[in-house]
Amino acid sequence: MQDNAQGGRAVEAGAGPPGTLVLDVAATLAGQPVPVRLGAQTWGVLNAAHDNAVLVCHYYTGTMRAAGLQADGTPGWWDDVIGPGKAVDTERYFVVCANSLSNVQALDPAVVTTGPATPHPDGQPWGERFPAWEMGDLHALQLDLMRSLGVARWHAVVGPSFGGMQALQWAARTPELAPRVAAIAASPAAGPSLKDAFAPLLRDVASSGGLEAALRLISLFGFGADGLQRTFTATDFGAYLRSRSGVASLPHVLDIGRAVLTHDLAQVGPPDGLYRRWRDTGLTLLTANVTVDQFFPAAEMRAFAQASAVAGVAHTHLEFPSPNGHLGCIMDTHAFAPALRALLDTPEPLTAPAGVAAGEAHD
Repeated sequence: MQDNAQGGRAVEAGAGPPGTLVLDVAATLAGQPVPVRLGAQTWGVLNAAHDNAVLVCHYYTGTMRAAGLQADGTPGWWDDVIGPGKAVDTERYFVVCANSLSNVQALDPAVVTTGPATPHPDGQPWGERFPAWEMGDLHALQLDLMRSLGVARWHAVVGPSFGGMQALQWAARTPELAPRVAAIAASPAAGPSLKDAFAPLLRDVASSGGLEAALRLISLFGFGADGLQRTFTATDFGAYLRSRSGVASLPHVLDIGRAVLTHDLAQVGPPDGLYRRWRDTGLTLLTANVTVDQFFPAAEMRAFAQASAVAGVAHTHLEFPSPNGHLGCIMDTHAFAPALRALLDTPEPLTAPAGVAAGEAHD
């Protein structure tokens, strides 16, 4: 077990395979103290300088199992880009992926998370008592993880979809601690598709059809009509949904669906201020969007990227088609893997300001 700079916060070895860790912290969520436990997985080796750590953030229904082969023989959800010689090269980088609060797969005994379906200190599930956490709370927990690992700042923070939102939160809140950021299939704010279409529909279908209906809706938005037709013409979509339902928690599906609506970089700081800070700290930013995406229309990020680049930020933006819709962010990694590799290869920016090397937050 390893204490971090704040004291009382620790990462301890998990009960799973090598590289499995558990972050065990006393957190404050929406002003309420909550004992939080989040599982994490690591790949590669932390170097002597502790400056080669890459944080990978998972998508909506994903877990810490980002790479390698799982117990059932299936590869991790981003195994195409994480591993020896791959874009996120585990022979060079120490790669960390942690479960989010309210992780959707909470009923999987190997997935350690804290949320409405997990025990309150009184032994009963938190249920509706679980605080309405926001994206900033998740960033703070990942900051605890960084400190507990003895890392002064991440080499990079990257992720797809909900993971891309988390990466952008690092850029907005503490760019000094994440000098390279990649957000794949995300937006600078939760837009109309999420707020005015998906979120109300999710609440409605969950109320009438339960977990399977909620997962059906997520799949429709994720794959799109073309992706569903391509994937399930010769495969039983119902069986796929039932298999996912076995480890998923409906309260957690709904809680993350609520939390993503709190994502808005403009609430962290005005765009001009963000751009200035990114330019001054030497942040390198990569954004990549799927051209047909039901969750994150490419135009939302395109406009932001253009303004960022005009302001002098080292911001690379690309767009790519995918027959898998939004899920191209995990199924068509060849479209952005070279750019991701190039991002991680960019030279180190200027020395971090005083205090930042110790993991000081600048929210």
